[in-house]
Amino acid sequence: MSDPKAKLQEALKEAMVAKDTKRRDVIRMTLSEIKQVEIDERKTLAPDEVLTVLQREVKKRRESIEEAAKAGRTDLAEDAEAEIKILETFLPAQLTREAIVALASAAIAESGATSAKDMGKVMGVLMPKVKGQADGKLVNEVVRELLS
Repeated sequence: MSDPKAKLQEALKEAMVAKDTKRRDVIRMTLSEIKQVEIDERKTLAPDEVLTVLQREVKKRRESIEEAAKAGRTDLAEDAEAEIKILETFLPAQLTREAIVALASAAIAESGATSAKDMGKVMGVLMPKVKGQADGKLVNEVVRELLS
């Protein structure tokens, strides 16, 4: 796996040269967040930890889209959507719903789950396999459907 932090720094330089202020600002905020986590944890983040920070940033923006929509602020929702598109270029390709269903079915069989009470077992098996490639909310939804 290549280093997403290096990709971000390279993309920042490219955005600065191209005078793409929106892209530059989003990448700077993300690099700042990564740096803050490194300072808080007093270590240099590994590539998978950087991906976790990127996913957290995307999740924050998805939540702000929901809040902006509730408040009737389509301008803010559009800004957050544009920021998500920029951040997603640094994340690995996301799994389709069909792929998640297939992996979830395999995880259910592997864990021997029979009802919604066994959801924790299934998620414990499944989440390491889809880490960074699928939204946890979607995975949870698929597993619930399969177990009910």
